[in-house]
Amino acid sequence: MDDTDMRSAALSAARTDGTTVVTLCGELDLLAVTALGPALDDLTTGPRPDVVLDLRPVTFVDCCGLGLLCRARNRVRAAGGRLRLTVPGPRFVRLLRHAGLGDAFELCPEPVHSRAG
Repeated sequence: MDDTDMRSAALSAARTDGTTVVTLCGELDLLAVTALGPALDDLTTGPRPDVVLDLRPVTFVDCCGLGLLCRARNRVRAAGGRLRLTVPGPRFVRLLRHAGLGDAFELCPEPVHSRAG
């Protein structure tokens, strides 16, 4: 594994009006799950979390990346919260549909932080 593999994904988070907006960047693959999973778990912990995952900067998603999204969804649901996805476009929606996850996520047309102001 070279250094470029370790920079394949990144995560940043901000709170806006009680909602945690998490921006995921890069490739959501096995390395991303290992690197970002614990941080995403922390951000989806607590009573009734309200989370938006901004996936617009994501360049690649494999089955491990989809598993990461499903884990976040399951954690938020178990805590009585809400999870929304801001997706990069129709290709991502098609990916969710082909993976059998077309109805699994609530889609947010634009990230919450873009609407604040």
